[in-house]
Amino acid sequence: MISSNAFNYINVLGKAADASWTRHEVLSNNLANVDTPRYKRKDVQFETYLMKELIGDNSLDKRVANINLRRLEATTYTDYANLSYRMDGNNVDIDTETANLAQNQIKYYALLDSITHEFNRLKSVLSSR
Repeated sequence: MISSNAFNYINVLGKAADASWTRHEVLSNNLANVDTPRYKRKDVQFETYLMKELIGDNSLDKRVANINLRRLEATTYTDYANLSYRMDGNNVDIDTETANLAQNQIKYYALLDSITHEFNRLKSVLSSR
């Protein structure tokens, strides 16, 4: 984490990328346990925490500058839904998990691209002086 107002967006994007990486690990673990009896799928919650931090009437720049980055930690939870795809109690659906993994991978690369874009903007400003 970089402590300067110039890096507010980068810090938030970095937290989002970390959460996406964590979700990748969790979804991969779900896929690895697709045949484990009584295994319950897990997932990661991050976006709701980010949305709570971004609520406000002022400009997006001010809202991002005021985000408490300590509150932006991804949490892993277990899906104890009564729905089970098999008689052994496992609730992992390989097609759903694979789709979630693909979606998350796209999101992760988009976040990395956004971080790169923000650094390029800063580099452009610094090199124009």
